[in-house]
Amino acid sequence: MSPDVPLRDTAAAAPAPAPAPATDSPLRTPRSTTMQRLTAESVTLGYDQRVIARDLSVEIPDHSFTVIVGPNACGKSTLLRALSRMLKPSSGSVLLDGAAIHSMPAKKVARTLGLLPQSSIAPDGITVADLVARGRYPHQALLRQWSREDERIVEESMAATGIGELADRYVDELSGGQRQRVWIAMALAQQTPLLLLDEPTTFLDIQYQIDVLDLCADLHETQDRTLVAVLHDLNHAARYATHLIAMREGEIYAEGPPAEVVTAELVERVFGLRCQVIDDPETGTPLVVPAGRRARHTVPVGLPE
Repeated sequence: MSPDVPLRDTAAAAPAPAPAPATDSPLRTPRSTTMQRLTAESVTLGYDQRVIARDLSVEIPDHSFTVIVGPNACGKSTLLRALSRMLKPSSGSVLLDGAAIHSMPAKKVARTLGLLPQSSIAPDGITVADLVARGRYPHQALLRQWSREDERIVEESMAATGIGELADRYVDELSGGQRQRVWIAMALAQQTPLLLLDEPTTFLDIQYQIDVLDLCADLHETQDRTLVAVLHDLNHAARYATHLIAMREGEIYAEGPPAEVVTAELVERVFGLRCQVIDDPETGTPLVVPAGRRARHTVPVGLPE
């Protein structure tokens, strides 16, 4: 690392924190006194007999772009599945607008919360416009069939995601980045105030990763939607999130604004990676720079071997 690159000086921006406790306890921000629309209360999550997270509580700040990060198998996608009603907790509750989400009718949930899962597979031979139109399903009923209003919303969703000119193309002919935009357009057509995305940049080239994240940021900023995404890339998370949740071994280790959460100590404790955290020269957000190969094999003072 060049000596000319400044490290982030968080001490100048905020009062000095209280001394850290001796134990390696999770760092949590105080819970809001105002009830948020989407929360998890003391949930235990797992698959079959394998517990992934126990007694986990979290609040998703309204109107935020919340990103969940953490190492593989820490429970971040499992938490997102629970928040989206795809996975029922063995104990505790996920609340949507104060009601237990797993007791609510599926269509009612789908009018409030949209989900872009990790692996989305389109039916063979379906066009872009037809797939996006499926986002209107939660708003259909026996006495309310397809309308000009639905058509308008589908067209606006495709325009917002930049795929209007692809309307008549078959989805399976598109590039990975284009397909991901189509799925996001379908989620937009649901017109939900909450949108959850599980690793939306997986398997995409870097240019398409940035393209998709720029789109998500635009949706959050221009449409005031609450977005919750699971991302693997900590630098992407720090650049785009307004609220960051760092998980480790089924627990929320830290949460809050990226500038407060992303520190060299947190990266080492959560991801096991020695690094420096500097200001991103483009955005001013935290940028994680891994230590050199030799430095990574030197045990730092104060951390267990």
